[in-house]
Amino acid sequence: MSVREEAVAEAALGLVGCRFRLHGRDPATGLDCIGLVHAALAAAGCAPVAPRGYALRNIAVDGWLPAAAQSGLVAAHGPIRESDILLISLGFAQHHLVIALDAEQVVHAHAGLRRVVRQPRDPAWQIEAAWRLASSCES
Repeated sequence: MSVREEAVAEAALGLVGCRFRLHGRDPATGLDCIGLVHAALAAAGCAPVAPRGYALRNIAVDGWLPAAAQSGLVAAHGPIRESDILLISLGFAQHHLVIALDAEQVVHAHAGLRRVVRQPRDPAWQIEAAWRLASSCES
C-alpha cells in the first residue's frame, strides 16, 4: 500500500457527511460519486479529470471511462483493496462509483440519503470495472 493510496482512503473518510449534489465537485457545497472520487484523488496529490455531461442514469458510460486513465488510475486486478475505485451497476442504466476502504467497506455519495456515507459493500452490486492509483499519478 502506497502513501498516496492511503491518502485516497483517508480523504474519502474525511468526506463522509458531505451533502450530495449532482455534478458537485466541492465538499463545501456537495459531491456526487464522481465528485467524491475527484476530491479524494486531489487530496492525495493527483490531478484528476472529472467527466462531464452525465445524468443520474446513463445507458452507456464508455465515453467517460478514459477519464480514469487521465486521472492516474490503472485497471485493478485481484482482490479489492484499500483506495480501489469501483464502478458498480445498481440496475438498468444506473452506474455508480465507490471508493473501497477494504474488500467489505466503501465510501460513496448516496443520492437517496443525500450525503457521502461509509457503509458495507453490498454483495448484490455488480462491479463493472475497478481501478487503483498508478505507481505515480500526475501531481
